[in-house]
Amino acid sequence: MATGFDLETFLEMLAAERGAAENTLESYRRDLEDFSGFLGRTNLADAGTDKISAYLGDLNRRGFAETSQARRLSALKQFYKFLYSEGVREDDPTRTLSAPKRRAALPKVLSVDDVDRLIETAERGAATPQKSSAARLRAQRLYTLIEVLYATGLRVSELVALPVTAALRDARLIEITGKGGKERLVPLSHAAQAAMKDYVALRSAEGAYEKSPWLFPSHGDSGHLTRQHFARELKDLAVAAGLPATKVSPHVLRHAFASHLLQNGADLRVVQQLLGHADISTTQIYTHVLDERLRELVESAHPLARR
Repeated sequence: MATGFDLETFLEMLAAERGAAENTLESYRRDLEDFSGFLGRTNLADAGTDKISAYLGDLNRRGFAETSQARRLSALKQFYKFLYSEGVREDDPTRTLSAPKRRAALPKVLSVDDVDRLIETAERGAATPQKSSAARLRAQRLYTLIEVLYATGLRVSELVALPVTAALRDARLIEITGKGGKERLVPLSHAAQAAMKDYVALRSAEGAYEKSPWLFPSHGDSGHLTRQHFARELKDLAVAAGLPATKVSPHVLRHAFASHLLQNGADLRVVQQLLGHADISTTQIYTHVLDERLRELVESAHPLARR
């Protein structure tokens, strides 16, 4: 049977062979001693897979975050791998265990007021006299991009590659070919429709890109505006609107589209379809919005909420 001395031997190995810092050694010690306390009479070095699984379940019940649970399991894996390599144990009881999956990080979300500020700033820029025709086109293009993005929730790759025919049709829905060649219909707001038509009209008046098949053409290899170029322009627009540049990106606007729909009562399945998600689990990252809306509903409508 292994003895408690194995913990000290393990820590000595970490210090001598891996150059572990004192803080790292103390972290390992705390984690392993916590598990030892959970085991009670069972020696730390003799624990089996069932005991380790039970311990992980206990960490979850105690409210440990996924990151903390993963760190504890990592310490246990290192410890039992060491015992196995030294011949103290004939097996590694952690070999089949995996860390709990981390919850997908909640996306950064702009408020409705933030988006309004961005759109209004872009609209003012498009209406302001510019020094050149190229500057006028850029200003109108940026305003059109942000109106269409917030109205549709398109992926940025889908947005910059829109065909010019999307602006020429008098339709409230446009067809998008997304990931895997899957097609979907997305709605256009009146403001987005008007911005697209105004931009195409300005292009025609300036005699620019007359033969381009793209709504947002450029002189680059792809023939249309790149995602990176739009992202840079959006950062500049954020600063002009008084918002932190780090808070704004095309992807954040896509998140805003989805979150604001849910806040106003849209069904999660509808949002899934509009975003072009193949699996509802991808869209469920937005359920925090639904949880908050339900909480507010209960607090405002339940007769006991004001007690």
